[in-house]
Amino acid sequence: MISNNIKSWRKFSLLGLSLALMNTSCIDYMDNVNPNEVTEEMMGVDNLKTGAFFSQMLRRVVIIKDGEMMDSDYQIAQQLSHDQYAGYIAATLGSTAHNGQYIFQESWVNATFDYAFTGIMAPWQNIHKIATEQGLEEVDALATVVKVAGMHRIADTFDPIPYVNYGASNQYDPLDKIYEKFFEELGSAIEILGNYVSGNSSAKLMSDYDYIYGGSVAQWVKFANTLRLRLAMRVAYANPQLAQEQAELSVNSPYGLIETKADRAELNHGLLSYHHPLQEIAYNFNAGDCRPCASIVAYMDGLNDPRISKYFTLTGDGGYNGVRIGISTSNMANYQGTKVSNLNMDASTTPVVWMTAAESFFLRAEGALRGWNMGGDAKTFYEQGVRVSFEENEAGSADNYLADDTSTPKAYEDQVGSDNYTFSTEVTPAWDEADDFEGKLERIITQKWIALYPDGPEGWSEYRRTGYPELIPVVVNGSNGTIDTELQVRRLPYTRDEKINNPDGVASGIAALGGADNGGTKLWWDKRDR
Repeated sequence: MISNNIKSWRKFSLLGLSLALMNTSCIDYMDNVNPNEVTEEMMGVDNLKTGAFFSQMLRRVVIIKDGEMMDSDYQIAQQLSHDQYAGYIAATLGSTAHNGQYIFQESWVNATFDYAFTGIMAPWQNIHKIATEQGLEEVDALATVVKVAGMHRIADTFDPIPYVNYGASNQYDPLDKIYEKFFEELGSAIEILGNYVSGNSSAKLMSDYDYIYGGSVAQWVKFANTLRLRLAMRVAYANPQLAQEQAELSVNSPYGLIETKADRAELNHGLLSYHHPLQEIAYNFNAGDCRPCASIVAYMDGLNDPRISKYFTLTGDGGYNGVRIGISTSNMANYQGTKVSNLNMDASTTPVVWMTAAESFFLRAEGALRGWNMGGDAKTFYEQGVRVSFEENEAGSADNYLADDTSTPKAYEDQVGSDNYTFSTEVTPAWDEADDFEGKLERIITQKWIALYPDGPEGWSEYRRTGYPELIPVVVNGSNGTIDTELQVRRLPYTRDEKINNPDGVASGIAALGGADNGGTKLWWDKRDR
C-alpha cells in the first residue's frame, strides 16, 4: 500500500493546519495559573495557531497517520529507505524495483524531503514569527529544539539542504555549516529553557499541545542536551575538536541528560491517540509489506538477546528469522507468512520513540573511549546502556547477557530461498578491556544499534559513521555500479521536484556535496575509511 501523494515543500498545507487546529485540545485555563508557564493572555489571539503549528511539528519528526497524512507516507518516506538501510526492517515487495534494491523511486525520495519541509520547517517558521513578534523566546526555543530533532534526520539523508537561511534563500547549505547552525540553535535553546526552568523543575510550556512531555520544560532541556550529544558524536570523524567540545558541553550541563525511560523522548499514548505506523504496514498493508530485517534478527538470535521476543514474533517452527533486503523472488507470499518473524507491536501501546534513554549512555561510552571528559569510563557507560535498554524493553536482568563472552551473531539461513549469509564479526556482549579501540567501538555501536531499533534514520547514520555493525549486504544491487554493495547506500539523491522547481538550489547542493548526486557519495561527516 504505497501512496504517491507528494507535496512541494514550498506549499504549506492549509488542510494540514486546519486538521491540526481541530485536533488541538480545548484550553484548560486552570493549567495556566502556573507563573512558570506561558499563559493564554501572554500569547494572545495567536495561541491556538501557535499550538497547532507546534503539534504539527511533533507529528512530523516521525510521520504518523493524522488527517491527510497516512501510514503509507511513513512507508515511502522512511520505511522503504532508512529502516532498510539500518538493517532493521526489510520490504516484502516481491520483484518490484524499489529502494531496497538500490533502485530509487523518485516519488518516494520526494516524500522523504518534502514532508520535512511542509511538516517541520513551514510550521516552525510560523511559530518563530509569532514568538518573535510577541517576545516569547521560550516558545521559540522549544520549537527550535523540535526543528533540529526533525531536520538533522533530513540533513543526514541528503547532505546539503536549505536550512541556515530558510525562508530567505533557496540555496542549499553545506552540511558542516548546517551542523554549526544545529549546535548554535541547541546551545541557545538550552540556555533559554534552562533559565525558564531554573528554580522550578515543574515549570510548564505549551502543555496543551505537547505530546512528548506534556509541557515539562525540565524534560525538554534534557532532550535538547542529549540531542546535542548525539549530533556531537555524529561529527567525531569530520571535526573531532568540535565534537569533543559539544559533547562535553552536554555532559557538563547542569540540566542533565536523558537517563531513564520516564525521560526518554516518545510520542506519549496518554497524550495523543495514534498507533505505530510500522505496525499497520507489517500487519495490514496487503499481506504485510515489511518484516524484520535478517541482520538484526541474526545478531539478536546469535547473541541470545532476551530483547528479541520484545522486538519480534516467533516463526511457525518456534524460532526467529528475518528477510534480507533487496530480495527478488516469485515466492514472496512465503516471506509474508509464518516462515519468517513479524514485528512484535501493539496497535494501541507501542510508542514512536525519538530518543531512548540507553542512547545517552552509549554516546558517553564512545566519548570516554575517545578520551573525552564524559564523567566516567567506557566500560561502565557501555554496561549501563545495555541495562537501561533491557529496562526500557522490559527484558529482565542483563547480568548474564553482559557476562557472555562466547555468543556471536548467528549465520543467516534463508527460510524461503537460498540467500544465506555468514558474518565475519565475532563481537560478543561481554566487554573486553584487553581489546583494542576498534574492538571496543564495535561493541558499543553494536549494542547501541540494537537499542535504537526501530529508529531507522539513527541506525543507518551510525552504520555509515562507524562501519558498525556488520550488516548483511543487499541481494539485488540495481544501482548500475553507483553504489558499492559492501559499503551500501551512503545517501539519497536529490529529489525530482527540487530539480524542476529549484534547479539553482540543487546545483548549489551538488557543488557543496563534492561528488556525484547518487547513493554512493558519502556525506560530509562520513569520513571513516572502510
